[in-house]
Amino acid sequence: MSIKRNRRKQTVSFADRLQQAATAAREAARLLPAGPERESMLKKAIQAETAAHINELLSAPIMQAAVER
Repeated sequence: MSIKRNRRKQTVSFADRLQQAATAAREAARLLPAGPERESMLKKAIQAETAAHINELLSAPIMQAAVER
C-alpha cells in the first residue's frame, strides 16, 4: 500500500506567491505594536523577498545556459 501525495495545480506563479506572502507579512507587521511578534513578521517578509530575488536570479537566462552545459 502506497501513500498518496497531496498534489495541487498551482494557478499563481511561485514569484507571485512569494510577493503576496511578503506583502501580507508587512501588512500584519504594520498592524502590530513594536515588539518580538512584529519583528518576527518583518523577518518573514524579508525572507519571502529574498526568496523571490534568489528565484529571479536562478531563472535568469545566464543561469539556464549554465545548467544546460
